[in-house]
Amino acid sequence: MTMARHLEIFVEERSMEVFLQGILPRLLRGCTFGFRSYQGKGNLFSELGARLRGYRHWMPDDYRIVVIVDCDDADCRALKRRLEEVARNAGLLSRSRARGGSWRIVNRIAIEELEAWHFGDWEAVRQAYPRVSGTIPRRRRYRKPDAIRGGTWEAFERILKQGGYFRNGLRKTEAARAIAPHMDPARNRSPSFATLRD
Repeated sequence: MTMARHLEIFVEERSMEVFLQGILPRLLRGCTFGFRSYQGKGNLFSELGARLRGYRHWMPDDYRIVVIVDCDDADCRALKRRLEEVARNAGLLSRSRARGGSWRIVNRIAIEELEAWHFGDWEAVRQAYPRVSGTIPRRRRYRKPDAIRGGTWEAFERILKQGGYFRNGLRKTEAARAIAPHMDPARNRSPSFATLRD
């Protein structure tokens, strides 16, 4: 398989794009990136099939596509099947279906959402927002970043507000931009982040 020189990355919201812009250059040296961010999962799915069919016709051999969506409250297996079906219908072989062969697209899911990845590297959060509690990762509710109940971004917002940040509500893109430079991908404890990283 030809080594990827460029990644086209589809995300459902701007905060994920900003976060990835901050960490991907450290993960994949010598690779360029292009982003398409949408106004939510519904908007992404409404356009994804047509976009992928278009890419199939012009994409060089050393380009790959990455699609990342939040799981939110959906069944992650059903969501992954839906993404795989869209790729298959567009005529693109996914990494999951390639079984080690040459693939063109990889589908990944943030469980539950981007903020779980922030919880996965709490030291990065504390470097960006030093007044937040350092004990968060030791609290039972937050030990497993991908299993935080009741909404990951809501929990993240509450903790930041307790630290004196975002009093008028979490600005997700701003938080992603502040945290990403401090993120150590090898240190992140979120399993869904580790799947993307690896």
